[in-house]
Amino acid sequence: MSNNFISEIREKAKGLNYRIAYPDAEDIRTLQTARFVKDNNLGQPVLVGDWKNILKIAEENKISLDGIEIVNPIESALFENFTQKLYEKRKAKGMTFEQARELTAKPTYFAGLMLDNDDVKVVVGGNVSSTGDIIRSAIYTVGVAPGISIVSSYFIMVFPDKLLCFADCAVNPDPTAEQLADIAITSAKNFQSVSGLTPYVAMLSFSTKGSATHPHVDKVIEATRIAKEKAPELMIDGEMQADAALVPSVGERKCKGSPVAGKANVLIFPDLDAGNIGYKLTERLAGASAVGPIIQGLSKPYCDLSRGCSVDDMINVSCICSLMAKGLV
Repeated sequence: MSNNFISEIREKAKGLNYRIAYPDAEDIRTLQTARFVKDNNLGQPVLVGDWKNILKIAEENKISLDGIEIVNPIESALFENFTQKLYEKRKAKGMTFEQARELTAKPTYFAGLMLDNDDVKVVVGGNVSSTGDIIRSAIYTVGVAPGISIVSSYFIMVFPDKLLCFADCAVNPDPTAEQLADIAITSAKNFQSVSGLTPYVAMLSFSTKGSATHPHVDKVIEATRIAKEKAPELMIDGEMQADAALVPSVGERKCKGSPVAGKANVLIFPDLDAGNIGYKLTERLAGASAVGPIIQGLSKPYCDLSRGCSVDDMINVSCICSLMAKGLV
C-alpha cells in the first residue's frame, strides 16, 4: 500500500500540473525537488528567493534549473502591489506599511501572497524555515478557511493494507470543542481529496458513549455535536475509544448502530499529547509510514515540511498539497 499510495498521489498530481511555489529555495533539497517535479510533470515549480544564491547552489551541485522559474521578491514587478495587499490585510492588527514591506521581501510571505493572488496553486516550505514562521506567513497572507476556527495538521498513516488519517498530531496542544470539531471536518475533507476514500470520522476519547465521565470526555462529546451540526454530510461519531473505532466486533458491541465504529479511517485525537504519541507509536510499533504532517485549515494549501525532510518527502507533500488544492476548487 505504501508504494501504491505514493504512486497514486504522484499520478493524480501529474494530471493537475499546478504551479507550486517553494519559498525555502536556497537549499539543495528544494532544487532537487523542483527538478524532479518539473521533469516528471508533477507540477510547475517556482523557486522564490535570491536568484544569485539559488543559481550558486545549483551550479555547485550540478543541478540544472532549465525551464524552472525563479522569483526574487524584491526584484518582482508584483512587489509593490503585494506590499500594499499585505498592509491592507494586517493594518487593523497594527501592522505598518514599512513592516508590510519588510515582510513582503521575505520569500515565505511573498510566496503566500502569490498563492493569495492565484499566481500559484500551492506553497511548500519548512525545509529551512521553522513551523512557526511558515504558519505565521500563511495566516498573514492567505488566512484561515471560511468557517474554520483553527489551523491544524494531519498525517496519512500508510499500512500495507489500508490508509488512516490521524489529526491533530503536530500543532495544537489542547484544542477547544469548537476547534476539535473544525479539525475533524478539515481532516475528513482533506483525507477524501488526497486518498479518494469516503471518510469515516471517529472522535477519540478514553470513553465510549458515556462509559466514563470527565471534563475531557465532555469536550469530545461537544466537539462531535458541533462537527455533525456544521457538516451533516460527513459520517462522524463519538466519543469512542480507539478499539471501538477500529475493530468491527468491538465497535458493534460498544457502539451498536454507529455509522463509524469498527470502520473509522479518520481518527481525531482529543489533544496533542494523544495525537503525537499515537502517531509515533503507530509508526514505530505497527510499522506504518507516516506521511506528513500536512498543515490544514487555511483558505489555500500552504504546507509545512520538517526541517529534516528528505527530497522524497518534499515531492510527496507537493503532490498531496496539489490534491488538496483540487479539493478546494
